[in-house]
Amino acid sequence: MNSIENTDRFGKLFLIITSIIVGVGIVMVYSSSYMFSKEVYGTSLHFFSRQILFALMGVGMAYVVAKTKYQFWIKFSFHLNLIVAFLLVLTFIPGLGVVAKGANRWINLGFGSLQPGELAKYTILMMSLFFFENYEKLNLKNRLKYAANIGLVLLLLLLQPDFGTFFICALGMGFTCFISNFSRKYFYIMGVVGTILSSLILVAQPYRVKRLMAFLDPWANPRGSGFQVIQSWIGFANGGFFGKGIGNSLEKLFFLPEAHNDFIFSVIGEEFGFLGVLAFVVLFVAFTHTGFRLALSLKDDIAKKMVMSIIFIIGVQACLNMGVVLGLLPTKGLNLPFVSYGGSSLMSNLIAIGVIFSCVSRQQAMSGNKPFFSQQ
Repeated sequence: MNSIENTDRFGKLFLIITSIIVGVGIVMVYSSSYMFSKEVYGTSLHFFSRQILFALMGVGMAYVVAKTKYQFWIKFSFHLNLIVAFLLVLTFIPGLGVVAKGANRWINLGFGSLQPGELAKYTILMMSLFFFENYEKLNLKNRLKYAANIGLVLLLLLLQPDFGTFFICALGMGFTCFISNFSRKYFYIMGVVGTILSSLILVAQPYRVKRLMAFLDPWANPRGSGFQVIQSWIGFANGGFFGKGIGNSLEKLFFLPEAHNDFIFSVIGEEFGFLGVLAFVVLFVAFTHTGFRLALSLKDDIAKKMVMSIIFIIGVQACLNMGVVLGLLPTKGLNLPFVSYGGSSLMSNLIAIGVIFSCVSRQQAMSGNKPFFSQQ
């Protein structure tokens, strides 16, 4: 089977798997939120209907992105990252920025809110790929310009504070650096320095240390810092092997905080049991495996690295979220991609999927095959 046939096969399979995950996510948002939605908003459909709208908007934007040449997004990644930096600054403006749980992560749009950090994951990713891939060709002025642009967004994420998104962005940068033509010697130096700085940032704030201690021993403060993880464990324990059935979770009835958001995986565990959790993990493994196989089938080196980087970011965030919900990692405030409730996250991830199919369609068009999406 040649490269083009592999691209077609893995492209279609990847699209099917992504669609299944999004579909499951919509169902689970309704199942995990209908009681909370009814109590707070007077209708059980508040989060469900909005998640469907977010998904439709995301699919529409993904389609538009897929019709463009992926080189466009890399070429203008510097400017896109500056726009995201501007949006991050807006989160600190009183009346415009929305403060929740002590963090300035959202912009009030009147009809909803926007979390620029979700966009930052991908603008930094694209700009990092260009920067590391062309590092030797850039003069000192341009190197400093790109480094400052990336550093500005990372600094703003820390100031919000949003350490979870900062961590994801840092991992994404490390991955793009690793697969690029960047010098191995400088890569290892950056890795050591980055690890030290991230560790210092982690322990610099008391609430992060508190989260770390809660992770090590949740039962030390079961009604405080350890409450969420303990309730999550109870949810998984209630689910047993086969689960209590869809809609029958007890933890979502105001016991488990963020049941339709960061901790939605616990509701999946309670309602579908060990078998459901295993199937869901396999689904994300299939997403990651198929995504990497799709990337490796591409002939264009930059397109290959772009697809791999996007898959890496989504896959790592899914692993981190599941690890947190299972109590294997300290809480970081990261949602489950495509599944947790949230318009900024869902639409950003779907736009990233659009970029993947922009890379795929470009290769198909160059080979003379009919592409998934005709490009302009």
